[in-house]
Amino acid sequence: MNSPSGSSAADAANNHKAGLIYAITAYVLWGLLPVFFLSLMPAGAIEIVAWRVVFSLLFCVAILTVTRTWPKLVAIAKQPRLLLLLGLAAALILVNWIVYVFATLSGHVVEGSLGYFINPLVTVLLGVFILREKLRPAQWVAVGIAAVAVLVLAIGYGQFPWISLVLAFSFGFYGFVKKWVGPRVDAVSGLTLETAWLIPAAVVMLWIVSLGDGIVFGTAGLGNTLLLISAGVVTAVPLLLFAASSRRLPLVWLGLTQFLAPVLQFAFGAFVMGEPMPLERWAGFLLVWIALVVLMSDMVIRGRAARRASPLPG
Repeated sequence: MNSPSGSSAADAANNHKAGLIYAITAYVLWGLLPVFFLSLMPAGAIEIVAWRVVFSLLFCVAILTVTRTWPKLVAIAKQPRLLLLLGLAAALILVNWIVYVFATLSGHVVEGSLGYFINPLVTVLLGVFILREKLRPAQWVAVGIAAVAVLVLAIGYGQFPWISLVLAFSFGFYGFVKKWVGPRVDAVSGLTLETAWLIPAAVVMLWIVSLGDGIVFGTAGLGNTLLLISAGVVTAVPLLLFAASSRRLPLVWLGLTQFLAPVLQFAFGAFVMGEPMPLERWAGFLLVWIALVVLMSDMVIRGRAARRASPLPG
């Protein structure tokens, strides 16, 4: 007969394994987003984001109906502070989506991937300036190297990496707000309310598109229409997988797996799309990767030290 402690250890191991599978799947799906967005052409960035909002909301409504979890959403909606925070999160993710889709369709996939490489360092900076946290020496080193990297990219490559920084900071602040609302908001209810906040913006965006080149949805063949409809699933599924993994994995493992997405995006942009990679851009990316190695090494060391210091279960 298995001892209770043995059974508990096995459950923990299975939970950890499931969390790792969820995290890897989520980040691989995010890493393949450039391929998906390019397949939506001739729809432009504004129209793609608008339909992404609309069909994400419809997909979430379907999930809430099937799982009968509407009471959770209603309970959140009755809390004005939570509702306003989700509205702020919605505004931040809208900026992130528009810039990222624009970057992909305009041949800046590599610059977009840089934003998600920089994102963990932005999270560290938010902890310093908003939460008044103190940085450890290794974290200061990582932030300093990243600052030099941005300078190298801006000066050496001849243009300021605004796409990367807008993506890094918008997603960094989005993650900060989501952490603030924490366990009070489940993944499906949160995404439903965020996309509901964005419906007016989506309507305005579609109206603007209709005044310009015209709306592509329904005019470029059945395949294109189905792909645009699937944008809701493509948006929601990785977010739900990520939420499931975050409940099962330690922060260190989440931190390590998150680099799968920008690595895939970088490889796609540099080696499949053939975006220019002059020496200055390689130098900037190399410095960012060094900064991330320093940061992740510090996280791993601190995580091991914390586990050794914690008392063993009885």
